Amino acid sequence: MAAHADAAHESSAGKYVQIAVVLFALTALEVALYELCYGHLHSAAPGLGSSLEPYFVEVLLLLSAFKFWFVAMFYMHLKFDMKLLSWLFAFSLVIAVIVIMAMIVLFGYNRGLWWPGGKW
Repeated sequence: MAAHADAAHESSAGKYVQIAVVLFALTALEVALYELCYGHLHSAAPGLGSSLEPYFVEVLLLLSAFKFWFVAMFYMHLKFDMKLLSWLFAFSLVIAVIVIMAMIVLFGYNRGLWWPGGKW
């Protein structure tokens, strides 16, 4: 039984290469997004860069979340662990994101209290 469980989540090198290619593509997409919004490609495609610029942070965070998911599921082997451990990991991550977002909001609020106009 233990031998079957070990063989069930044994991954080949090809699978890790595929995951690395996906991670590389997502990173290239992040760099291209930056270049379109703020870099050298902004002047080459001003309409596309200007339309993406208001959503730059949100799209970048979404792409980073996908990359994090790939790393956690495959390189940390959470995909093959018990579902309880995956849910515990996800719940802890959600709590951490909520705390970080609350700190950002409080920092912005505090900055407005101490520095008139919100400027440093």
